[in-house]
Amino acid sequence: MNSHWILGPGAIGRLLAHSLSPLADTTLIGRRALPERQTLTTPEGKQHVKRLIVLTVTKLASEPHKSPAYVHITTKAMAAEAALENLASAIPPSTPLVLWQNGFLAQPRINQTWTGPVLCATTTEGAYLTGDDGVVHAGRGHTYVGDLNNQHGELAETLAQALTQAGIAATAVDDIRQRLWQKLAVNAAINPLVALHGVRNGELRGDGYADRVVAVVKEVASIMFAEDIQPPNNGQGEEAWLALVWQVVESTANNKASMLQDVEAKRLTERGAILGPLIESAERHGLGIVVLKGLDDELAAVEARF
Repeated sequence: MNSHWILGPGAIGRLLAHSLSPLADTTLIGRRALPERQTLTTPEGKQHVKRLIVLTVTKLASEPHKSPAYVHITTKAMAAEAALENLASAIPPSTPLVLWQNGFLAQPRINQTWTGPVLCATTTEGAYLTGDDGVVHAGRGHTYVGDLNNQHGELAETLAQALTQAGIAATAVDDIRQRLWQKLAVNAAINPLVALHGVRNGELRGDGYADRVVAVVKEVASIMFAEDIQPPNNGQGEEAWLALVWQVVESTANNKASMLQDVEAKRLTERGAILGPLIESAERHGLGIVVLKGLDDELAAVEARF
């Protein structure tokens, strides 16, 4: 039986643990102790209580254990490298990693330094926490898995099958870099706005926010073109990017985005991993990005108050 370690007990981490635990040995790992009794609320509003294996990094490193088949890193992007470093002594360097971070910051860095396979996952599953013992699966989506060098297709296929069997629909792909940039585009159009205005994803469709979404997508589309990232769903230009954003807004309408959760908890956000690569790319290509820089400045001002 495959075993899965999930490093980072945030919303996606706990959703993975709830989903995989009936089918495989699953361990949820965090910096501090959490209750073993965890509650999952489904998109249909049903609650399922499970006793999960929940360990701290310190406890895991001090006890003998079997090596996992996969280590899923589900921390925030800016914490992923440090989290892996803390766990590295407890796993063989050949262990496959699965990176679930937003943005495009941690993935290339870890891919360059880890000697074992590094898979990247990009997902539109919506989830948010309700305390130390609860997670809400706010919206079903789809997950794509692959590696940046396109060398581990069989491993990605095996993982995608396991995730699908666990109820998280997944597909192995050979263009994960494209898809990570596509997810980055969607995150940039949704996360900063909902975080700044304190609203759920679906509220972006309203008159007060829709124009700002369109303005963000306009700049993002120009960056994607410069980076040779193909528009989604075989579409053309800005219209295809905007259609994808509205599709995700609709499918995750009730979701409380991770960046909004961070602002509410007075934590640093992932603006560096989401807006940072876009701003860096735009500057490299000589593109004007008044809207994206404005969002970054607004979020920086919010974080400065924490």
